[in-house]
Amino acid sequence: MLGWALTFLIVALIAGALGFGGIAGASAGIAQILFVLFLVLFVVAMIARAVRGRAPY
Repeated sequence: MLGWALTFLIVALIAGALGFGGIAGASAGIAQILFVLFLVLFVVAMIARAVRGRAPY
């Protein structure tokens, strides 16, 4: 999922540099949503791992 967020970020940067404002805005929005979703899932996984009693490596 982080890979998709980075992909959309790169698409947004390229589209913004070429002057495609609508595409850049949409891609940046998708990248932000995916990145936040990735962070939330990461935190949930860390909490679940801590509750089970396993030490994080």
